[in-house]
Amino acid sequence: MIDKASYQNTWFIVARVFRHGRFLRIGLAAIGSVLGLLASGASATTTYSSGMERSQWYLASSIFECALTHPIPRFGRAVFYHEAGEDLKFYLDADRNPLRAGEAALVIEAPTWRPGSGVRDLGYVPVKDEPHPVTLGLELSSQLMDALLKGMRPTFTRRAKYNDESVRVEVNSVQFANWYDQYNECAAGLLPNNFRQVEKTAVYFEVDKAVLSDKGKAALKRAVDYTLADPSVTAVYVDGHADGSGRRISNRRLSKDRAEAVTAYLEQLGLPNEKINTRYHGERYPVVSNNSKTNKARNRRTTVRLDRGDRPGSIDDFEQENNRLESKSASVRPASRPEPGRPAAADGFQDF
Repeated sequence: MIDKASYQNTWFIVARVFRHGRFLRIGLAAIGSVLGLLASGASATTTYSSGMERSQWYLASSIFECALTHPIPRFGRAVFYHEAGEDLKFYLDADRNPLRAGEAALVIEAPTWRPGSGVRDLGYVPVKDEPHPVTLGLELSSQLMDALLKGMRPTFTRRAKYNDESVRVEVNSVQFANWYDQYNECAAGLLPNNFRQVEKTAVYFEVDKAVLSDKGKAALKRAVDYTLADPSVTAVYVDGHADGSGRRISNRRLSKDRAEAVTAYLEQLGLPNEKINTRYHGERYPVVSNNSKTNKARNRRTTVRLDRGDRPGSIDDFEQENNRLESKSASVRPASRPEPGRPAAADGFQDF
């Protein structure tokens, strides 16, 4: 296959050849030239593929993320990646990206051992000049999975980055079905949220009140559920606040009541007290100016921040994990990545 521009230009010439009955006048030489153009475009192609004999798939799984990875020699990897709280996505992970930025043709081809199955055109997908040149969302990712289960071969074709040749990247189906059921088990066991989604939680209060709303309780439960599942969460910081409506001493007392109400609910949900750091700040740290009812409502809050260190058995550093998957062993031990906390303010408080 040649890229989009070459394909369209070539068939434009073919259309001109056959238009208005000019076929006989132009003769075989011109037709041969057109076919030669097609042949030259097809021959100037670099194909990256594992082939059927070397095709492998590997699964890295946890309650945080699932990664089904296919090594592609001399190119990198094709990856189906599903993170907790997010949709499935597919991406090409290139060791050294050979694809020119623009659009790549994506088709589902039949492998050589399934002749006559036809080709399904999925259109054109964006290509970026970066280590993950192609990333697909849920819909196309699901179509690729379905095609691989049927023994078909998704193929991306794009112009080369540094010359006018075409580049093909093939995703082979051999061994895919062996891992598909295990991948589904992993996806079904993912947590409902990932760390980014629960790292910072803010709950809000009525004027002069320290009573949690149902919405606030639901948000706190999501944070606690994640914390109890992730041993790398080493501390939980609870910070109570007030708006600037009352006297300073009253605001400080009210922020204390709000922080303690949140802490009590976290403990009620099963969060160990030794992980919780409870603080209160009165009106000292408004997120917006207290110049309207709407802004004051935003300042009547208690924030909860999760602090995370190493996560044993995690696959957070996914690029390192993918590199390890190129070994012939089907057993994958997830790598871990330390994530140090952000620098705090002078009193240790971080607002958001």
